[in-house]
Amino acid sequence: MSILYSPTSMQGDQVEMGSPHTISLTINGTRKEIQILPWVSLLDALREYLHLTGTKKGCDHGQCGACTVLCDGKRINSCLTLAVMKDGSSITTIEGVTPEEGELHPLQKAFIEHDAFQCGYCTPGQICSAIGMMEEGKAKTREDVKELMSGNLCRCGANTNIIDAIMEVKEGGKDE
Repeated sequence: MSILYSPTSMQGDQVEMGSPHTISLTINGTRKEIQILPWVSLLDALREYLHLTGTKKGCDHGQCGACTVLCDGKRINSCLTLAVMKDGSSITTIEGVTPEEGELHPLQKAFIEHDAFQCGYCTPGQICSAIGMMEEGKAKTREDVKELMSGNLCRCGANTNIIDAIMEVKEGGKDE
């Protein structure tokens, strides 16, 4: 599947914006090719060109973590990453974290059980970040989890419940 980003115009006049680059990304296990201008963020490529709107645009400055996705297994802020920089990479968004169609990831289940969301806007980034954090293997204690998740902010105040949900999954189903 190829998608072409068309140049914008100013007051009806065509403006040369540079030439699009064709990049290949494996998105949630499916290889996609898109044609995109070099300054388009990975976040905008996911939302606007691939129509994966689960990843949220919060601050658009890398401060809130709402846009967190997994890139080659590592958590990144997709708003700070140019899509062309990730040519050939494997990207997992919230839409791709489920083990099988129709199932929820254990973190998604724990978020529901612990009421770890209020408005829910930050939840996709929180879950992707928590999956990446657990894969890193650095979080040993509740304090470690708090510190390592500090880049993902919940402005509604569900942070305690979010940490509870993460700890339950991290500890194999036992909440600390």
